[in-house]
Amino acid sequence: MALTDNQVKNAAPREKAYKMGDSGGMHLLVKPNGGKYWRLKYRIAGKEKLMPLGVYPEVSLKEARTKSAEAKLLISQGGDPMVERKLQKMQLHAAHENTFECLANAWFAIISPKWSPTHTERTKNLLKNHLFPWLGQRPISEITPPELLSVLHRAQARGLLETAKRAKQTASQVFRYAVHVGKLTSDPSRDLAGALTTPKVTHFSALTSPQDVAGLLLAIDGYKGSPAVKAALQLSALLFQRPGEIRQMRWDHIDWGSAEWRYLVTKTDKQHIVPLAKQSLTILQELRPYTERSVYVFPSARGASRPMSENAVRVALRTIGYTNEQMTPHGFRAMARTILDEQLDFPAEWIEHQLAHKVKDPLGNAYNRTKHLRQRKEMMQAWADYLDGLRHSGTV
Repeated sequence: MALTDNQVKNAAPREKAYKMGDSGGMHLLVKPNGGKYWRLKYRIAGKEKLMPLGVYPEVSLKEARTKSAEAKLLISQGGDPMVERKLQKMQLHAAHENTFECLANAWFAIISPKWSPTHTERTKNLLKNHLFPWLGQRPISEITPPELLSVLHRAQARGLLETAKRAKQTASQVFRYAVHVGKLTSDPSRDLAGALTTPKVTHFSALTSPQDVAGLLLAIDGYKGSPAVKAALQLSALLFQRPGEIRQMRWDHIDWGSAEWRYLVTKTDKQHIVPLAKQSLTILQELRPYTERSVYVFPSARGASRPMSENAVRVALRTIGYTNEQMTPHGFRAMARTILDEQLDFPAEWIEHQLAHKVKDPLGNAYNRTKHLRQRKEMMQAWADYLDGLRHSGTV
């Protein structure tokens, strides 16, 4: 006899689980804890099987009968509904594994440990806000160049030209990863060269005249903030590395014996050597008692487990009287590049190597961290001595 809605609703739990039959092998299993489960009993090649149809009340009596009828139709056609359900789950799982979001997350998990916290967070937000909403659930093999371009145009239409450019670069890295793991045959972003509006290049503000640099050095000497921030300002001028690399400098990356700072460049993923002039070593040695309990030379004011904030040096420059239009943390690099070339006459190749730029020699050989190292050590000491001379000239 077929069940009614009231019978199902009012079925009370007993000491032991019991069944309430409906029709055609379908029944309701009532457990001692009150749970009610729809089941379908059927046979395939003489073997009895039991198929779950859902849990009451999430699945009503009517819905359970519909599922039962669909399963029995498949059985009449020679199929097995349990096997079919497993195949569908496998297909859904495989389809999910091949989505842009799934592959992007896999790529991100592999590559992000090599990045700085800032770059990691920026890339995560770019994926979340500018790529996943439209491409996340798409099978990666079905994404076409026009589809990708339409997504990039969303950011571009809002005036986010640099974001659109970075989104394209990030998507390309995900596509290349998908090619490497056999989920894709080619990178669709390759066909979009020149399709985006090129962002206007803006140069970081910097002081490049010796007289202006002398004033900056004296202002840094007069900084009254924390020893760590003052040392970061001084070493930004002496070492002219990228601001993110400066603030993440680690004590264990300093080789005191060879007077070198060695680290992995975040932007290029290449090992880099920065010779430390006598002045740089003195600053580090004087700072060491303040921050050596942290792995970072310049720890965060909020906790030694993190590096200094990316805005610390920028704020310090404002504190000593320099606006963003006059000098930025990145401007120390332009300052050194210009003066080393125009005032001290050092070869451009030495300077570019010391800036950790990807420079190829006339034979096409890529950047080598030890190339011109002896000459670069001499250049870095000459640069430190030159800055001392400027500082002295400013006090005369």
